[in-house]
Amino acid sequence: MNSRRDSTDGPEDVDATFAEIVAGLEREGVGRQAWSDDDEPDEDDEAEPVRPVRPEGQPAVATVEDGPDDDDADPDSDDPNDHYVPPEPPPLPALRPGTIAALLVIVLGVVLLVAPGLFGLTGAIGTPLALIVMCSGAGWLILRMRSGPPPDSGWDDGAVL
Repeated sequence: MNSRRDSTDGPEDVDATFAEIVAGLEREGVGRQAWSDDDEPDEDDEAEPVRPVRPEGQPAVATVEDGPDDDDADPDSDDPNDHYVPPEPPPLPALRPGTIAALLVIVLGVVLLVAPGLFGLTGAIGTPLALIVMCSGAGWLILRMRSGPPPDSGWDDGAVL
């Protein structure tokens, strides 16, 4: 049984439908090439590849003068690997006391997980306790995250989601 023969969701004559679609696109001008001098090419023009039209006085190939202006670059440098070097990033802000305490709680949980014997505990008691301590430290860090705009952002904070 052939399901394509019984199908009613497509045209019966695919080639005729395709020809209609192509004819409609050609009427709209889709696929027509823009020629530089006239609408139709000559016989000897068809053998040559179509070249883009450029304004008079423009070079066909980009020159060094066309590149981006680089005020920081040394004009006498012949190094091909000479490129933009970004400035140093600003220093990280100082950690607040609550952040340091939360990080110490996480470290305490890791030590308790790795070596519960240091605190006189067995592995059966130390492992769940270590996981609770580490999750508490992570939760403390998450709760301390800032949700508002920075204090120095000014009156127009932009879009706030």
